Amino acid sequence: MTTRRRPPAAGGELPIPRRRLPLGGRRLPLANRRVVVTGAAGTFGRRLCAAFAGAGASVVGLDLRAEPIDGIDVLGCDLADPAAVGPAVAAAIDRLGGIDLLVNNAGLGGPAPAELPPGEVVRQQLEVNLLGAWRTTAAALDALVAARGRVIFVASRMAVLPLPLAAAYGVSKRALVAYADALRLEVGTHVGVSVVYPSMVASPIHASTSAAGLSLDGVSRFEPLDGVVAAILRAASAPRAPRDVATTRRGRLEMALARHAPALADRLVRRTVRTRIAAGDLDAAPLAAGMVRRHR
Repeated sequence: MTTRRRPPAAGGELPIPRRRLPLGGRRLPLANRRVVVTGAAGTFGRRLCAAFAGAGASVVGLDLRAEPIDGIDVLGCDLADPAAVGPAVAAAIDRLGGIDLLVNNAGLGGPAPAELPPGEVVRQQLEVNLLGAWRTTAAALDALVAARGRVIFVASRMAVLPLPLAAAYGVSKRALVAYADALRLEVGTHVGVSVVYPSMVASPIHASTSAAGLSLDGVSRFEPLDGVVAAILRAASAPRAPRDVATTRRGRLEMALARHAPALADRLVRRTVRTRIAAGDLDAAPLAAGMVRRHR
């Protein structure tokens, strides 16, 4: 029996390990691809812009402030402002001379118990995480169709495996997945649509949750940022756009558990919450007072 050697990477293509996420097939080069990344100044966004640029792609970022990042153009755009998104996306596409890939990466987090009425924190997360991605995609769609391009949505493991006290984030990300699924049915003959599901990565997005005494430590396991970026690049370079992409082996198991054994997933989360409450981890969190009272 003979073994086939893996062909060398095409010129300018970033080496992307396939062992952790076997999407299969020969990789497409990222060189000369025209890429727009939202949330370009954030933890994921900076690394994504640098990774795509390092692979030879032309990259333009969108973020609240128009400040270049390591030589990459970033256009100012508030994704929560319907009037701002269209012109900003058009300007990015014009600067690139078209678009081959849109990465909807921008996102907001924050505590929001499901038992309390939705307030400004909930509205902001829905505006950015869901409607901002929807607006950006719609604004870029004609150009993506013309280029037979792709859209990648950065969702969250919480889209399929929700956690208590963070209803807004889970709802916004699950709705984002539903939007991606509908989009795929409408434009999938011409535009590839992928959803990536990271777990918890150390970043400022968790600051407000920790400040409210609702740290996810012990509830969700941190994963390395490099793995998330690599998964997104693998999805972008796969011969055919993958539908759902977990970023780790554990993530694939959690997603399978949540989808095929949701009652078991609920029991595991409840057990973890009971352990934290028994240890007094949520005693200083006013937003968790109702849940603590009921458990005790």
